[in-house]
Amino acid sequence: MDIDQLITFERIVREGGFSRAARSLDITQPTISARIQALEHEVGGPLFLRSGRKLALTERGESFLPYAEKIVTLLAEGVEVAHLTQSGQRGRVTVGTMQSLAGDFLASTIAHYYKTHPYVDVFVNTGHSDQIVAMLMDGIVKLGLIAYPFFNTNLKSLLRFREPLKLMLPASHPLAERKEVTLDEVQQAGEPLFIVKWGPSSDPLISQLMTRAKPLIEIPFDTMRHLLLRGIGTALLTQTSVTEEVASGRIVAVTVSDLPPSFRDSALVCLAHGTLSAATVDFIRVMQEEATQIRTFTRILRGETGKLCQP
Repeated sequence: MDIDQLITFERIVREGGFSRAARSLDITQPTISARIQALEHEVGGPLFLRSGRKLALTERGESFLPYAEKIVTLLAEGVEVAHLTQSGQRGRVTVGTMQSLAGDFLASTIAHYYKTHPYVDVFVNTGHSDQIVAMLMDGIVKLGLIAYPFFNTNLKSLLRFREPLKLMLPASHPLAERKEVTLDEVQQAGEPLFIVKWGPSSDPLISQLMTRAKPLIEIPFDTMRHLLLRGIGTALLTQTSVTEEVASGRIVAVTVSDLPPSFRDSALVCLAHGTLSAATVDFIRVMQEEATQIRTFTRILRGETGKLCQP
């Protein structure tokens, strides 16, 4: 039994005759007859009652028809999905991201992607940069948002982002009304400074803060954000990590005049020798467009290779 026999059987029933089915399938009537004879041999007997020009199904044919129709329908759906997958309209996108980029930026990227790719499955995992690299190496995710620079030669940079770091204060903080403050003024306010390790590019700044600002508290990002919302502490953050809180006025961004301009650098990466599906390549393009629209990003660069991984 082969699929051509099932398609022929289903088409004869739909068209109401062998001749009409032959024209519909653009094959000869002897071919139609040969396919049905072979199919009847497989199912153990006649599928049609042949009485003059009138064509009707046998009891065997009536019982077999729903299964043949289901197979033909599933095949058509499978072919359509295969075509859509090739064009990027079906498939799956898997991303590992740092928690600080999992909020507004990534959510906005997924929202815009969903509008044009509603049938693509998207899976997101969060972790530290080294955990995301492990996910990439293990095949759990195909894309990773990690701190930049990275020194793993198994990775390829697709997009690079640079965001300025600002001192974030609760709205109730005594310095919250100021646009610019000094580090001494922050220290004199008596609030703890939360340390967030943004990656290699911010390490010199973190070292400087650790020698001048006291007390210091190093905690997970989400815990720190909740403490800021409760009016406790200060932290050097990117605005994309607290977009909603800044927009609502619950957290205020100020400039520290005696600190050099500081940034968090990150990169979207994939395995250097891996391949990406069309759906994933489309996701990368949407992310680049979204980053371009966010004014808090000061730099959005294509990776060192100058082109995306191809499917």
